[in-house]
Amino acid sequence: MTPAERAIDVLLIEDDPGDELITREAFEHNKIKNNLHVAHDGEEGLDFLYRRGAYEGAPRPDLVLLDLNLPKYDGRQLLEQIKSDPDLSHIPVVVLTTSSAEEDILRSYKLHANAYVTKPVDLDQFMNAVRQIDEFFVQVVRLPQF
Repeated sequence: MTPAERAIDVLLIEDDPGDELITREAFEHNKIKNNLHVAHDGEEGLDFLYRRGAYEGAPRPDLVLLDLNLPKYDGRQLLEQIKSDPDLSHIPVVVLTTSSAEEDILRSYKLHANAYVTKPVDLDQFMNAVRQIDEFFVQVVRLPQF
């Protein structure tokens, strides 16, 4: 099996149930075979990444889709934590957020986000954006094998 054929584990850190549902539907609609895991706030995201508590047996994600505006720890704090931890820093992080503010974009890249995608308001465009992220990070980019 080539790396592109291997199902990867994607961690979506998203507090909006509607955006979570749209992302799940995009995975199903686009026949994305990857495993989608969801954390609903920053603290849950860290628990998943560090395999703590309810996530003790969680897989190490191959890709993180990160909303910036989260309760408990916001996405900027999570991004900084992920990219400063030698055990996590290799995981690509795509900021997937409603913010199109230049300061958020700049700060995310300064914190070493691998990509910044503003969530489209239109359902079809949102689903297309998720498909393109998947195609790029699964079929085009070579991810580390851990």
